[in-house]
Amino acid sequence: MAASFSITRVTAFWGRLNSSFWFVPAAMALSGVALSFVLIAVDTLLDVTQGDNPGALFTFGPEGARTMLSVIASSMITVASLIFSITMLSLQLASSQFGPRTLGNFMRDRSNQIVLGTFIATFLYCLFVLRSVRGTEGFSFVPHLAVAFGVLMAAASVAVLLYFIHHIATSIRVETLLENLAVEGCAAVEQVFPERLGHGPADEAAGQTLPFDFEADSRQIPADSDGYVQYIGGDVLMRIATKNDLVLSIAARPGVFVTKGTCVIAAYPEARVSDEIDEDLRGAVVIGRDRTPYQDLEFAIRRIVELAQRSLSPGINDPTTALYCIDRLGQVLGRVADRDIPSPMRLDEGGQLRVLTEVFDLGEVTCRAFAAIARYGMTDADVVTRLAETLAKLEKSFPLAASAAVAELREQVLRESGGPTVHAFDRKIILDLQENSEKIP
Repeated sequence: MAASFSITRVTAFWGRLNSSFWFVPAAMALSGVALSFVLIAVDTLLDVTQGDNPGALFTFGPEGARTMLSVIASSMITVASLIFSITMLSLQLASSQFGPRTLGNFMRDRSNQIVLGTFIATFLYCLFVLRSVRGTEGFSFVPHLAVAFGVLMAAASVAVLLYFIHHIATSIRVETLLENLAVEGCAAVEQVFPERLGHGPADEAAGQTLPFDFEADSRQIPADSDGYVQYIGGDVLMRIATKNDLVLSIAARPGVFVTKGTCVIAAYPEARVSDEIDEDLRGAVVIGRDRTPYQDLEFAIRRIVELAQRSLSPGINDPTTALYCIDRLGQVLGRVADRDIPSPMRLDEGGQLRVLTEVFDLGEVTCRAFAAIARYGMTDADVVTRLAETLAKLEKSFPLAASAAVAELREQVLRESGGPTVHAFDRKIILDLQENSEKIP
């Protein structure tokens, strides 16, 4: 079972590493250094085979090669510093304008990482090629191919710089940010609502119950650190439970903050849970210092809600952004409506209960998200109208229980909007909405 433990932790570690700001530039820098050694070796071979005519393919003298490589290297590190400064300024702007929870999107932006990595890789490449140039009396060696490739890398870096200017101007637009947040929210839907974890029809799963002595005879698997539950390896838990004939109850879903020693999984019966299985079960739960949207759909939704709330605050007063946020919330939650809410009882191939999970309450999450926006936008007729229209669309696509909750929220929003501070022309729009709530498309 140690393999399952390793796969879960390594997968989570690789995900964090791959989304960090430094990993791609560091990998590109190392690639640039490795490429310099490879091309220098090729140049050495060409120098031997070309005999007295080392410039048969390229024409670079020692001094010319040194000057060219020095100019490229110095300009690359200067531009790399400028790009880093611009990126930090963008992060500061994003934090103050869009909220600190959106910083992760800018940090994970692959384009920014590649741009920074391109200039650092070119700088190190030229630096390592420069050390191989020899022009002393009686001995001369110029890696013509390596120097020529350095020129090509410099030209490519200029093209990348032009792209970066366009990309950084686009990425700080609220429309681009909301699109990225919505994409991550839809990806979270795919994670939270897979086709099936386990087997067996829904009605068979609904008839399953935990053993009567589950609480008394189960082993509590504690968290090994403080933080938020970021990822739970559902397939790993199913394999562990099936192989060892266990019943598992997940006590801490993704997004929940736990302290060290808090129970995250209960395993039944206790007699079958060895210390090795205990370690494997703990390894299937990844805990980190912040929430991530990969399996935490509520957090993915909350980031969009937070952006809408900030836009409706008196200090910013940007209701148009709130309208965009409402549209994107409708997009993400509409994706949930296309999927079946699975049973909390997950069965193995033989129809035996193996894993008990927490059920996602679609109506509750939807109402909480839209109510948080309505709380700040009840006096804005445009916001109220968009809320009512989006809720009406979701109401038609949601299952019966969630649809009833959404319909109730829509009626409450329309009923309570239009207070004494609302302008007369806005009050008329809201009154028309209240009178024609059934006709909202």
